[in-house]
Amino acid sequence: MSVRQSLLAAATASILALAMVPASAQTVRYANQGELKSLDPYTLNESTTHGHLGNVYEGLIARDKDLKIIPALAERWEMPEPTRWRFHLRRGVKFQNGDPFTADDVVFSADRVRAKGSNLQSYIPADAKVVKVDDHTVDFVLSSPNPILHALWGTWYIMDKKWAEANNALEPTPVAATSPSYASLHTNGTGAFTVESHQPGVKTVFKVNPNWWRKPEHNIKEIIFTSIGSDATRVAALLSGEVDIIEPVPVQDISRVDSTPNAQVLKGPEIRTIFLGMDQVRDELLYSNVKGKNPFKDIRVREAFFKTIDVELIKTRVMRGLSTPSALMVAPQLFPLSKDFTRSKLDPDGAKKLLAEAGYPDGFEVTMDCPNDRYVNDAAICQAVVGMLARIGVKVNLLAQPKAQYFAKVLKPGGYQTSFFLLGWTPGTSDSHDVLNQILGCRDDPKINRGEANLGGYCNKKVDELAAKVLVEPDTAKRDLMIKEAFEVVQKDYGYIPLHQQALAWGASKKLSLPQRADNQVIFYWATKQE
Repeated sequence: MSVRQSLLAAATASILALAMVPASAQTVRYANQGELKSLDPYTLNESTTHGHLGNVYEGLIARDKDLKIIPALAERWEMPEPTRWRFHLRRGVKFQNGDPFTADDVVFSADRVRAKGSNLQSYIPADAKVVKVDDHTVDFVLSSPNPILHALWGTWYIMDKKWAEANNALEPTPVAATSPSYASLHTNGTGAFTVESHQPGVKTVFKVNPNWWRKPEHNIKEIIFTSIGSDATRVAALLSGEVDIIEPVPVQDISRVDSTPNAQVLKGPEIRTIFLGMDQVRDELLYSNVKGKNPFKDIRVREAFFKTIDVELIKTRVMRGLSTPSALMVAPQLFPLSKDFTRSKLDPDGAKKLLAEAGYPDGFEVTMDCPNDRYVNDAAICQAVVGMLARIGVKVNLLAQPKAQYFAKVLKPGGYQTSFFLLGWTPGTSDSHDVLNQILGCRDDPKINRGEANLGGYCNKKVDELAAKVLVEPDTAKRDLMIKEAFEVVQKDYGYIPLHQQALAWGASKKLSLPQRADNQVIFYWATKQE
């Protein structure tokens, strides 16, 4: 059997598996291009995974339909002093196995999320002390003020300490784990749905939690998630009625879906920025024909790459108009001064001269890591980048993989394993500081949760200094000016190559109604389905 035949057979099997499930007005069938491998909520800091698990687990706070912070497992909170946050926990909440939710679970989860193997370590400062005041009160004691401490916690899900202890799940499951843990195959949250069954990377079945503490806005009894990597197969499944919602709809199929009587495309802006990054740490790149040195440590090489990437061409040819080219590593709706920035002009001839000045008149060879099932047209974007860089003599060997393999490689413990890569980032705090800290922050101090998603190791101490000031500055105008200064430093360094913000495109049955959040999380506890 050929590779193409194997792919077609797998896609057909996915649709047949969905078709064999009895139809119900209260069953929602959901298909995404990516896989859900691990159910451990601390394995992967990635929006789609957070969206899946956010139907089962909950945090102290949540985000509403407009991404505003609202109470969840914490009813309220206050700051008795600048370095102390106090959270008053909701009483009467039970985990899905019947265990009561208490302060012990919060303290346990705070330790677990910061433990080795977690991909969410930066959610709570490493030196923060999490103190149980009583069964329903927890203090977070910080070494310095942090007025947005809780802004990331909509996706810091609280786990049951007793359940974790009983099932040997005290430690988080690393993304690169080669064997599953109990927590990666089972769940026990406080949320609207439970996991009835989970086949990693294939199919997950969620059932309604009848004992959820909140008053449900949904009428869903069951969610059946199936991964369908093929764009054509995923769209066909929606149009045939085999699934109720898919994400994403390929840009080339949007008008076709919208023209059908039974389905539509839900469109909206997304706050995710898609960008390119380069290894700027190693003395010699892991994956390149250049030996004994690292070309990306030379600002002329980084500038050459930047001035060769045609974001307008990507917008028109690859994204078919459904992207907004960006000069910054943050979406404009999250930073009001983004209008003050423009991209360096496209200049392949100038880029060739820069490469020659840097000692690479004939270019060089490098491997590019790219997911092929995570972002809208991700593999096609990477193919376009390969062609653009070829114009200046750079040969890019493209390694495009499913997101499970991609993240396991680039986030490998002991040092990120990539030389050149494409990544997308949605600020979990809906704030520029998240980008300054997680993507642009130096990762040179293991005692500081900084630069956790800085795969290329970009580092400028001035950016770190400004980020520290931004974190504690209460005056919005002053704060914005500091953010602007930090982004100016990064732009002059050519530290990263921002591409665009992609547009949301979900395909949904006209019988299904659910809000579309700008963080691209599909939240089913707001969904309703008609008969």
